[in-house]
Amino acid sequence: MKTENRVWVSATEAIEMLGVSRATLYAYVSRGRIRSEATAGKTRNRRYARDDIERLRARTDERRNPEKAAEHALHWGLPILESAITLIAEGHIYYRGRDAAELARTNSLAEVAALLWTGSAEGGVQLAGATKLAATKSREADAPFVARAQATLALAAAKDPLGYDLRPRAVAQTGWRILQALATVAANGSAREPTIDATLAKAWGVPAAAPLLRAALILCADHELNVSAFTARCVASAGASPYGVVIAGLAALEGVKHGGTTGRIEALWDSLRRTPDLRAALTERLRRGERIDGFGHPLYAGGDPRATQLLAMLPKSKNAAFARELTAAISTVLGEPPNVDFALVALAKALGLPNGTALTVFALGRTIGWIGHAIEQYGHDAIIRPRAKYVGEKPL
Repeated sequence: MKTENRVWVSATEAIEMLGVSRATLYAYVSRGRIRSEATAGKTRNRRYARDDIERLRARTDERRNPEKAAEHALHWGLPILESAITLIAEGHIYYRGRDAAELARTNSLAEVAALLWTGSAEGGVQLAGATKLAATKSREADAPFVARAQATLALAAAKDPLGYDLRPRAVAQTGWRILQALATVAANGSAREPTIDATLAKAWGVPAAAPLLRAALILCADHELNVSAFTARCVASAGASPYGVVIAGLAALEGVKHGGTTGRIEALWDSLRRTPDLRAALTERLRRGERIDGFGHPLYAGGDPRATQLLAMLPKSKNAAFARELTAAISTVLGEPPNVDFALVALAKALGLPNGTALTVFALGRTIGWIGHAIEQYGHDAIIRPRAKYVGEKPL
């Protein structure tokens, strides 16, 4: 794995973060609990991996105060569930041990779905040939994608008895039917092409953009235990069908603090599209206390790799050029690189697609991850039921 995005700290900073002596720090290094490397130049000083230090500090806090540790675990903190699906490490995303960026360049959507659902990309051929739900045009074509998708899945679930077979292979087959159904909703009933990305590209009038859409769908497929994936796992743990899992995942994704933030980014883009001085306009927004979404991510000190890859793939257009200008301006003002939410909006704008398309692509891709988490959770056969720490009035 590459290490260029790792954040390093000095020995003094490491000691302060851990609250230990220099000898204890060296002991942690010798035991392999904290990675270190020599600094550049002739000095004998070393630097230490910040992520290792934070992980070790979190474990120490957990032992000292379990209740406080449990509280922080739900806020970008300690792992709270085991999963073999996705690893986020050192600025990269790995699906079942394979770099998601490379998969987005070389594999089909069906192969990536099979990898996440079954552990082997070879199953993509079987998924692609699975029985599909009947294609229907939405009667509410003007409704947002998530609303149409949820309604379609609710009706499809009632007509699909096989959807209640929760064995791994059966769930994978149901997952592919669900993904096909959602693609049909996104394409508003247009005729299906051989692949989902080709179906979307043709329906949206950008047939040459199928590879870009495929890459976006794959890069959005999973992102470890984000709020929509956790929601999906909770619903799956109750024994709900994959249809219910995806309906719940869509509800979480649409929230403005998750995938729904793309709507705010679209509004920002539209308001700044003809602004002569982007930096001045952005600074004024900050002065008024307004948010600028789509930049920075707690898991990527060196930048969101999904955004980097998608922005590099944008076709040449005026909107693509504006995406680069806006990226430079916001990165300068905020000191943060773009994340996948901004990249999805830039993708849709570069292709001349309407507002809302970014969330549609996000939802279609993330559906693959939700199904993967459902399969894994069904295998655990245990309900997710944390306890609440009561802070209300005491009983009389």
